[in-house]
Amino acid sequence: MGTRLKRVLSRARYAAMGAAIGAGIGGVFGRNAASTGGALGAIVGATVGEKRVSVDTFIDDVKEKRAERDVLAEGDD
Repeated sequence: MGTRLKRVLSRARYAAMGAAIGAGIGGVFGRNAASTGGALGAIVGATVGEKRVSVDTFIDDVKEKRAERDVLAEGDD
């Protein structure tokens, strides 16, 4: 449950940042471009947020397995 909540919040945070950046860039060209830029920025941001949490979770799993392996290796000495 914690990883699911973390993924949702990360996706929302990056989607909001992407929407703001996209709308800002689109706003230079006009109102309709700002709307489109915001939507596209939100999609890209949500995708980045999803992938980032997935990678962070994978790295944490690898660190745990490496720590367990190191503990087992120390026990063999």
